[in-house]
Amino acid sequence: MALTRTFSIIKPDATRRNLTGAVTQMLEEAGLRVVASKRIHMSREQAEGFYAVHKERPFFGELVDFMMSEPVVVQVLEGEDAVIRNRDIMGATNPADAAEGTIRKTHALSIGENTVHGSDSEENAAIEIAYFFSEDEIVG
Repeated sequence: MALTRTFSIIKPDATRRNLTGAVTQMLEEAGLRVVASKRIHMSREQAEGFYAVHKERPFFGELVDFMMSEPVVVQVLEGEDAVIRNRDIMGATNPADAAEGTIRKTHALSIGENTVHGSDSEENAAIEIAYFFSEDEIVG
C-alpha cells in the first residue's frame, strides 16, 4: 500500500445539520489524515466547473443549486490508499444500500443529500484537489 491523497467534500446537507466534526471523526478513525480543510460557500461558477462532467445529465442544475445552498467543507485527505479507504468509509451513494458504519448509512438523508463527495480515482483526486487548494494550503 502507498501513502496517497484524495479529495472530499462535506456537503450542504451535513453542514446544515452541524455534522462536520462527526464526519471528519469518521474519516480520521478510518485512517485518513486531514492535511487541508476549508469551509466555503460554493459559487455558481465553482459548482458548475467542479461538476462540469455532469453538465449534460438531467440532474446537473439541481446538483449545482444544492451545492450552493449552504456552506461545504472541502478537504484533502492523506493515508494508505486514500481514494479506496475514503470510498469505503463513505459507503454507497444510496444510503439505503450503504454498509452499516459508513458515513452515508449513518448520516445521509437520501441519494441526493448523501453527506459527502469523494474522488473516484487518484487522477481525479489530483484534479479535484487542485480545483480548491494551492500547494501551500496543503500542510500534511
